[in-house]
Amino acid sequence: MDNRVIIGGQWGDEGKGKVVDALSEGVDWVIRYQGGANAGHTIFIGEQKHVLHLVPSGILRPGVKCLLGGGMVIDPWSLRDEILALEQRGVEVRGHLQISASAHMLMPYHQRLDELREGRLKRQSIGTTGKGIGPAYLDKVQRTGMRMGDLRLPPEHIERKGIEKILSANELLSEFYQADPLPSRVLAEELVVLAKFLAPLIVDPHQVLRPVREGRETALFEGAQGTLLDIDHGTYPFVTSSNCTIGGVLTGTGLPPKVLGEIDGIFKAYLTRVGNGPFPTELLGEEGETLREAGGEYGATTGRARRCGWFDLPAARYAVDVNGITGVIITKLDVLDIMPTVKVATGYELDDEVLDYFPVGSGALSRCRPVYREFPGWDRPSAPCRALADLPSAARKYLEFLEEQLGALIIGVSVGREREQMIWTPTGVTT
Repeated sequence: MDNRVIIGGQWGDEGKGKVVDALSEGVDWVIRYQGGANAGHTIFIGEQKHVLHLVPSGILRPGVKCLLGGGMVIDPWSLRDEILALEQRGVEVRGHLQISASAHMLMPYHQRLDELREGRLKRQSIGTTGKGIGPAYLDKVQRTGMRMGDLRLPPEHIERKGIEKILSANELLSEFYQADPLPSRVLAEELVVLAKFLAPLIVDPHQVLRPVREGRETALFEGAQGTLLDIDHGTYPFVTSSNCTIGGVLTGTGLPPKVLGEIDGIFKAYLTRVGNGPFPTELLGEEGETLREAGGEYGATTGRARRCGWFDLPAARYAVDVNGITGVIITKLDVLDIMPTVKVATGYELDDEVLDYFPVGSGALSRCRPVYREFPGWDRPSAPCRALADLPSAARKYLEFLEEQLGALIIGVSVGREREQMIWTPTGVTT
């Protein structure tokens, strides 16, 4: 198997976890390269539901090695709890999971600062998960953060460094937010205990990934969030704090471009978004609620209801272009089984113009109104289908239109939450 990159083509929540789980069989590595515990991947194996936040989805495949890359920000408290929860379910984690020493550490004060900042912004808030991601990346960029490799220091050094960082954060909490300080010594002592648990998993990523670099082992690169949440290329400022697009794979792993292989973009058959920001195809009425309930559109990390709308072609083509996507996987096609008609935004109306492209920057997207093409719904469910020929003809025509407009082959279609509910179409869906 060639190396593959799995990238969200929308605002996240596209079903990347299921796709990574499906494609991870037979690979040597599954590597998460950016983000933190603000991402949630939900995977169903039989009747068992697994919700992963930091640990790569490949952990559910026996024999696959998993790496938390240097582009991530990792809450060691959350990571320990996630590992233990998986092991209680019979998943072998500590024999397969490794952590980059260069990944930054997310501390309790990052989460507190995130909550306070969002609360102060009120109506102008971004709508973050409140997990501390932004403040942790801020410390990384201003070179004041702790890294996971620090957990390999002697215990007294870990404790001293932890106390220094927490006391510094307490000054900001007290002086700027008039908030109560965090218990520096208690948290630093907890960090020492966490180090005993996590230090054996921390590695030099350049060394452990040498076989991938040299082509002797294969890798599946697991993205979090989606293209439109990228800090540089997304709908700024309503974005996350890391690069969810293709460049994040390179900076988050230290691997060269030549190892990337196939770049698969994951798109829902419709569109969802969590948090604030522009969303031209959003459905605010009964149709949106119908999609939400049919698709179970509630955040795996926060439980928040996702905003729902129709597929947005200009945004999707933008994601294909920015990432160099070579293959598209459409998820949750079965959710549209209940819709009498299905719409796709083919462009936008903006200031008496019709745009067929995705406007970046300057707030233009918030003023765009979608121009739709309408498709009839299908006359029977897609969920039982296991081959392209089994799909209802209307569903196939919908997929064929998307493939033609995206300019990339649709190589897979998910028609349900289970592992086996996948239709693989390596030569595309257009007849």
